Amino acid sequence: MPEKGSERVAANLNRALQELLERDDRTYLVGEDIVDPYGGAFKITRGLSGRFPDRVLSTPISEAAIMGLASGIALGGGAAVAEIMFGDFLMLGFDQLANFAAKTVRMYGHRVPMRMIVRAAVGGGRGYGPTHSQSPQKHFIGIPDLLLMELSPFHDNVGLFEYMVDRATPCIFFENKKLYGDVMCLGDKYDGFFTVDRGAAWEPARLFIDDEGTSIDCLFIAAGSAFRPAAQVAKQLFLEYEANCQVVVPSQIYPWNVAGLKPFLGRAKRVCVVEEGVPGGTWGETVAHQIHTTMWERLREPVRVVQSAASPIPAAAHLEKAMLVNEEVIRAAAWS
Repeated sequence: MPEKGSERVAANLNRALQELLERDDRTYLVGEDIVDPYGGAFKITRGLSGRFPDRVLSTPISEAAIMGLASGIALGGGAAVAEIMFGDFLMLGFDQLANFAAKTVRMYGHRVPMRMIVRAAVGGGRGYGPTHSQSPQKHFIGIPDLLLMELSPFHDNVGLFEYMVDRATPCIFFENKKLYGDVMCLGDKYDGFFTVDRGAAWEPARLFIDDEGTSIDCLFIAAGSAFRPAAQVAKQLFLEYEANCQVVVPSQIYPWNVAGLKPFLGRAKRVCVVEEGVPGGTWGETVAHQIHTTMWERLREPVRVVQSAASPIPAAAHLEKAMLVNEEVIRAAAWS
């Protein structure tokens, strides 16, 4: 487990939203059932409507309307944080995001600040079935001026929310449900095993066992909750074979800049990009392509992409577990 005595990821998110509301009285939170006593489906907004009753607003059940409201607040000079209860429903607001909010930033001949964050709970592992468990990140990759971020226990959400608002471009913040109960790990150790190296709030965190300039047997790049099985495989390979593996956990997934990882990529015998999404035009495939095109003369073999099976996500626990990316498939890619 991460270091004891720290707050949970859900509580850290709640505190980050509170500080955002305190920082600027033009900031609004909007979404379905986010006011008390419900406080959101995952209780991330609990207590905030009591403190900011005029700026924490529950909406009708219409993702398109939520996106439109958030876009209007941003266009009017305010800042909006919109909660989409399940990331599967982002597609219902896709037009507002891709064809209005993102394009507004630069299509009028001068830059228009659009301070807008869309929070979306994503991912499987909770038995919610095919319509409430997807990882839809790939559908938003490549849209100009749409920033994509991932929740992790290694990135303080207070700094992340400030970063996303100050960027003044629309942003989707993907929050894997499995991480809400994790303890934030903002110290220098994870699992009592890995050393954690991190830069600014939006930069990747890196978990390593040995970093004395030696070669890296496998470098994992794993976003969202995918870092968990990747870290377990890295630990297993070290204990069984004394393999030196490292895990990079990004916060910003688009735009993605591979430059900061070059010192580690150049030492890696194998690179595995791990994601929970299903194959086909994904974030992981984009990262693998960038690594290949910028590092091809130093790579020892093709970059491997590890993903969930190409299937709708079953509700049955045993079928869902078999379908989602897991330690077995990661280990096969890293050590075969």
